[in-house]
Amino acid sequence: MTSPAASPAAALDSVTRTLSEILGRAGGGGDDFLWDPPRRFASFAQRLQLVAHHLSRSPPEILSASPAVHTALRGVAGDLEASCAAFSTYRSRCRIYVLINCKPLCSSLRDRVSSIASWLALLDSPLSPIPDLRKKAADLSRDMQQADLRVTENEERVYTTLQKEAEVRESSKAVQSAIMMDLARALGMDFTDHGKLAEQIKLLRSDLSGSSTVAERRILMSLEKIFDSWSVEPCIADGSNAADFEDDAHIPPFRNFLCPLTKEVMKDPVVVESSQTYERTAIRYWFDRCLEDGRDPTCPVTGQVLSSLELKPNIGLAGAIEEWVNRNVEIHIKSALQYLGEGSSCPLECLESVLDNVYRISEEHPSSRYRVRNAGIVGLVVRMLNERSKRMGSQLRGKALMAMHSMTKDDESKLIMIEEGITRLAIRSLTGHSEMEKEYALRLLLEFSCDEGYCKKIALEKGALVLLSSMAGSSEYPTLSNLAEEVLKNIERVEENIQHLAIAGRFQPLITQLCKGSEDVRMEIALLVGKITLTSNGKGFIARQGGKVLVDMLSSREERASSLQALYNLSTLDDNATVLVNLGVLPALMNILFTTQQDDPSDLKDLAASIIANIVANSGHWELSLADKEGHRMQSEFIIHRLLDLLSCSSCKCQASVLQILCGIASSPQASDMAATYIRSGNGTVIIAPYLEHSEIGHRMYAFRLVRILSQRLGEVLAGELRASDKLPLLKGKLLDNECSFGEKCEIACLLANLPISNEEVKTILGPDLLKWIVSNIKEQQSSVSGKNKNARSMVEGLVGLLLHYARSSDPAILALAQENHFMTIFREQLNSRSHNRAKERAALGLKYLSESARALIATADSEPQPPRGFCAPLVLICGKPPKDPVSCPLHGVVCEDDSSFCLLKGNAIKPLIDLMNDEYTDVQIAAVEALSTIVSDAQNLKSATNELEQLGFFDAAIYLFKEVAPGELQEKVISMVERFLQVESLVQLYSTDQALVNALVEALKQGTPRTKRHAQNVLTNLRQLSGVGGRNSNPTPGRRTYRLSD
Repeated sequence: MTSPAASPAAALDSVTRTLSEILGRAGGGGDDFLWDPPRRFASFAQRLQLVAHHLSRSPPEILSASPAVHTALRGVAGDLEASCAAFSTYRSRCRIYVLINCKPLCSSLRDRVSSIASWLALLDSPLSPIPDLRKKAADLSRDMQQADLRVTENEERVYTTLQKEAEVRESSKAVQSAIMMDLARALGMDFTDHGKLAEQIKLLRSDLSGSSTVAERRILMSLEKIFDSWSVEPCIADGSNAADFEDDAHIPPFRNFLCPLTKEVMKDPVVVESSQTYERTAIRYWFDRCLEDGRDPTCPVTGQVLSSLELKPNIGLAGAIEEWVNRNVEIHIKSALQYLGEGSSCPLECLESVLDNVYRISEEHPSSRYRVRNAGIVGLVVRMLNERSKRMGSQLRGKALMAMHSMTKDDESKLIMIEEGITRLAIRSLTGHSEMEKEYALRLLLEFSCDEGYCKKIALEKGALVLLSSMAGSSEYPTLSNLAEEVLKNIERVEENIQHLAIAGRFQPLITQLCKGSEDVRMEIALLVGKITLTSNGKGFIARQGGKVLVDMLSSREERASSLQALYNLSTLDDNATVLVNLGVLPALMNILFTTQQDDPSDLKDLAASIIANIVANSGHWELSLADKEGHRMQSEFIIHRLLDLLSCSSCKCQASVLQILCGIASSPQASDMAATYIRSGNGTVIIAPYLEHSEIGHRMYAFRLVRILSQRLGEVLAGELRASDKLPLLKGKLLDNECSFGEKCEIACLLANLPISNEEVKTILGPDLLKWIVSNIKEQQSSVSGKNKNARSMVEGLVGLLLHYARSSDPAILALAQENHFMTIFREQLNSRSHNRAKERAALGLKYLSESARALIATADSEPQPPRGFCAPLVLICGKPPKDPVSCPLHGVVCEDDSSFCLLKGNAIKPLIDLMNDEYTDVQIAAVEALSTIVSDAQNLKSATNELEQLGFFDAAIYLFKEVAPGELQEKVISMVERFLQVESLVQLYSTDQALVNALVEALKQGTPRTKRHAQNVLTNLRQLSGVGGRNSNPTPGRRTYRLSD
């Protein structure tokens, strides 16, 4: 936009140029404009152009004589330039775009016309010398001042409607049709000419492609959506698409049967003031929208503003339509019977058309549902679903269910479906492939579940509740999830369904009844919880939501029995132990267990003891909670003594649970020491011993387990008690008894492994026969898959522990058995990573005992005349035949056979023990160090074996472990071993410059145990003889070999 010229002549030139531009765009006039505002503005522009032309021919003094002329011309020039933008929009943009902005555009031109009229009024006095020009300017000023540029009423209504569409409102099909009719009328075209309307919408999209407001974009999207729906040709339910239908069977509707708004056959035709006929609901929707938008209601077809909204029934047309409908309904029913009848081999396409027609009859002509029902079509469709379900496919089954769902609005049809078994078919369809099939199966079930009596039948259908619950909990298909949830809510209203719902994992109705029901209801629900099989999630949910009520019920004698059954079922989930303890269940249970009422049922104590046993089986929380009202804890002396007393005066089942309780208390890391002490002080070992021979396997199992747990802390006491009662042979007999259970054998093996058994007892009681059984079972467990479970691991630990009794023995006969049964191989194989830490620890100790036996045999052999076969020659079973060229063992200085069970070097056990020093469990590391310490006990032999041990990485591994280990028993064991081998001169020379080792030794001197300090001082003294304690470079000397710790 250029600024007005500084001189009157320049301003007049600007006016002339702008007018030429405007009138040039208008084609020299405004008659070709569709819109009134630009057309009238162009007319004014033509007259203004004549005034400007006359003024330019007037004497020059007219332009320069008065400042008013200059001011007027500058003002006119500015307003003309300002009007160019609006005028250009009218000219270049599509018609719909102009309609969207018609009021702002019109307002802009109106303001410009009024402003130009004011500027022209200023010329009245200066133009007095030229009367003719003065009159033309005055007349133009007056006409422009009086001009009131406005959009038409129809344009204003369409403008209002389009602005409302920018709000993205939902509109019915009738309202959408009326909007398109109004739009076409405002555009000056026939609303039936879809091509022209589509072209205008396409042009609107092009106009908005460059830049547009959000509102304009929303209007475009709305119009495109409305046009796509509105431009579709009327869909008439004539069944003409079905194959093999008679060509003349269907009577097509007359045009006046169709509502102009819905384009469907009218059901309730009414006449409006303009004499046009519409569907009643459709025209009402349009009237409501007009009133909502604040505009006068109009007739959509004619555009006439209606002064009355009265709707008069078109009785004649309604009768004609009804006759047409009845005729076509009869045709569709006849066709349905033909294709659904027995023996019919109807193509799937025809079946789909038949089902669509049945659905449309039911939905569009509800009064004709009885005709469908009386014709037997309902039963035929249900039987088809039952007999031809697989052939139909999921999509067709969905259409059949959709038709039946519509027919459920007829009560008698619903009864027919029930008799034909539609519920079972609907439940089966819940597993269908298509979403449509599952949706209408759910809608059918929802319809039937509204009836309380039928809710019970749905709940009893196999798998119904499980399927519904899984669908209700799925977020993949929200529609299906919501429908399934509604069905379940209807089913939940029937109390008889609570049990079935709970079994299916739907617990909220049960919890509601438990928490809010009467005493009788609570008891019934508690019995139900105790009886049904629950998943882990179900047990946890009920315990959290209803556990408090169940615990409170324990204080009522009437409710106690049912509550105990429920709590027992819940307590079988390990995670519920903490929940129940927090709810205060222990004091209530202890009160029942230790209080006797004559009229109490005998099984109350049994249940209470079983629940407590389940709770204490999981350590970590109950140890800190009070077990009774007096403030005692479960591991207290008072409680343990009372439990021991209860063993002598309770039922058989209660005794087993009490033994289980004692096992749980004794096995807890926080309570084990106190439990062992109080069981001993309560003469518990004597009380428990008879249960080792109980007739019931459960009693024996828990008794053996308890004794096994106690043996870790009361080994001497238990060993004495078992010797006194002559139970050791019994335990051995149980192990050898094929009738004894695997679980019992696991406990007995671990028990015997923990007991301090003398060498004589090993020889006379355990004996060779048990050893043979032990070796056989170790091999069996190693090769069996069951070795992965807990019992199998416990068995291996116990068996390896039993071998330790034999490995400790110095009796020649036992040593011969050790060689014969390859103890070295058995222990070495247990050192692998798959073994449990306890088994690895015991295997390492076994290798230690075998290595110590080697030294004892050497000492014995040295005291007698020796043949040239080595120290093992006198024991033929131990060493076997000597080699032809005997080679002395570097460790022992004598000949050690390759299959010897006493030499760690020949038995290839040193490398596995070295690897074991890096184990994650400290006890295992200690055992490995103790075993390896046996090979460095003899300084003279150690010098001979230095090369072999160095190649195995023994020295580097020991030094590395010492550097890394924290103060404690392991450090003490390692430094003792290091001290021994650092007495060898070559090794001292090798490690003397290792500054990290020196630093670790200094640190051990400061923080280690007294023995560790002594060993560290000795090592430092030895190193100082060569290199001093500190300050020297820790880099290796030029000739030194370096070693890497093996993985």
